[in-house]
Amino acid sequence: MATALGAPDLTSIVDPASRLASTRAVRRAEWIIIAFLVYAPALTFFVNRPPGLRTRLALLNLAVILVYAGLVSLDRVKPGFTLAVIRDWLPLGIIILAYREMGWFALPHGGHALESRWVVWDRLILRGGGQTVIESLGPVLPSALEIAYALVYVLPPLSLAALYLYRRREMADRFLTVVVLTVLLCYAQFPFWPSEPPRAVFTGLDLPSYDTIFRRFNLWMLGNYGIHTSVFPSAHVAGVLATAFGMRLVLPEHKWVYRMLFVMTGVIAVATVYGRYHYLADATYGVVIATLVAGVLAFAVQD
Repeated sequence: MATALGAPDLTSIVDPASRLASTRAVRRAEWIIIAFLVYAPALTFFVNRPPGLRTRLALLNLAVILVYAGLVSLDRVKPGFTLAVIRDWLPLGIIILAYREMGWFALPHGGHALESRWVVWDRLILRGGGQTVIESLGPVLPSALEIAYALVYVLPPLSLAALYLYRRREMADRFLTVVVLTVLLCYAQFPFWPSEPPRAVFTGLDLPSYDTIFRRFNLWMLGNYGIHTSVFPSAHVAGVLATAFGMRLVLPEHKWVYRMLFVMTGVIAVATVYGRYHYLADATYGVVIATLVAGVLAFAVQD
């Protein structure tokens, strides 16, 4: 039943059919998370890492896996709406944990060979007229780009919430599979591409002309919660594009949702390069990863 404004009735989120469809032994997104939790400590055998990281990761990730196992077992023995919802949302929290864990691999690196190669393409675009176009209306477009960059953190949870509102909660795992696999594939590569963002490596060069309040917020977020392992590939771009592909897969009848997300992907990709948060190479590779994952899953995952 729809409300007077045309939005789906919120009571639909407890629809028994949706609840049943969302309950399975171990969901696809959960298998991906478990694989990453095993991968992270195993990675310490193959790359340089800070002392004690292997034990730290092994113990923490084992604890998380055991919690997941308990949650899944409890949901099988006594299925309930609360447990099902927790399983819907927990993967987004695990993404944050995975990000922090890859940050623990960070080691000082004096050379910037990778960054020196990547920045050539950035300068070709920015100094070739890209920055002039963006700043042609003063702080308007730079502010819009910074706002879009900040919104990247809320787009996946808002998209998941949209599935509830449109009575498609049973599709949550399919949506999360696209997003979680894409983002974790990006994170998994960080230790192999040690790098710093262009604003840090090439201090004072090609920076935006406008220091807006929105830019200061983004810099504050990155300064306090960012990691220093790698910027390649861009999980910002990959994650938003995966969100768009995921919503197109699970909510094709509501075109405005995924079309808006595709537009946001383009805007955020521009923002990452213009704001010197990432290199063009980072954004491009993020697009490649998200596209490949979505393409494979579109054919491989069938309910």
